[in-house]
Amino acid sequence: MSFIKTTEQDSLYNDLEKMSVKEIVSNINIEDKTVPLAVEKAIPQIEALINQVIAKLKIGGRLFYIGAGTSGRLGILDASECPPTFGVSHDIIIGLIAGGDTAIRKAVENAEDSTTQGWEDLKSFNISKKDIVIGIAASGTTPYVISALKKCNQENITTGCITCNKNSPLSIEALYPVEVVVGPEFLTGSSRMKAGTAQKLVLNMITTTSMIHLGKVKGNKMVDMQLSNDKLVKRGVRMIMDELSISKEEASKLLNTHKSVRKSINHGRTKQNR
Repeated sequence: MSFIKTTEQDSLYNDLEKMSVKEIVSNINIEDKTVPLAVEKAIPQIEALINQVIAKLKIGGRLFYIGAGTSGRLGILDASECPPTFGVSHDIIIGLIAGGDTAIRKAVENAEDSTTQGWEDLKSFNISKKDIVIGIAASGTTPYVISALKKCNQENITTGCITCNKNSPLSIEALYPVEVVVGPEFLTGSSRMKAGTAQKLVLNMITTTSMIHLGKVKGNKMVDMQLSNDKLVKRGVRMIMDELSISKEEASKLLNTHKSVRKSINHGRTKQNR
C-alpha cells in the first residue's frame, strides 16, 4: 500500500503574507468546511472503533489516548472533560502525551521520537487486556505512538488510532484505524489546523457515543454531570423541572438533598408514583 503524507503537502494557497485579514480568515474557513465531510467518509471506521471502546468500558476496562504535540493535547482535553460531563471517574479515560505533563503547555524536545517511552507510560497505569489504547497522530508517523501500539498488539491489548493520512504506519499498526484525510493545510504542515479539528470531532464522537451507551445520558441530558459551578447547578435544576414537571423550588430542594440530577429525578419520580 502506498503512503502519501498529505498533511505535509504544500498548501493550495501562496503568498499568505500578502493577503488581507479578510482574505486569510475567509480562506481558512473554506478549508475548515471540508473537515466534516472528511470525517463523514470515515464514519464506518469510527463506528468500528467505538464499538470496541464500549465493549471494553462495559467490562470495567479503560480507554487510553496516547499522542504527541497537538494530538496528545487533544486526547488529554477529551479525557479531562469526561468526568465533569458524564460523572465518570478520572481513571476511566486517560490521556497520555509524549514528554509528560510538561508537554501539555510547552513542547518537549525529541519526546515524540522515543520508541520505548510510550509503552513505559502505559505500563505505569498497569495496562491490561481489558483496556483499549487509541493512538492519535495527524501524520501517522510519530514513533512514540506507533511503538506504543505495536507493544500493545504484542500484549493482546486492543488498539485503535486517529490519523489524517491514508495507509500510514500508525494506521497499519492499529487494529481499528480511523483515517480522516483532510488534505494539505492552509498553512503548509500546520496540522494543528484542519487535522486537529478533524481529530477533535472524532474524539467528541468516541466519548459521547460511548457514554450514551453506558447509560450516562437520559433523553438528551447529562444527568450524571458534576455540579461543579453555579451554571451547572442551574442547568441541573432545569433538567429536574422538565423531567418531573415541578417548580423551580421543588427541583432545587431535590438537588440540594441528593446532589445528583439522576438521583433527584429517580427520587422525585418514585414519590410521584406512590
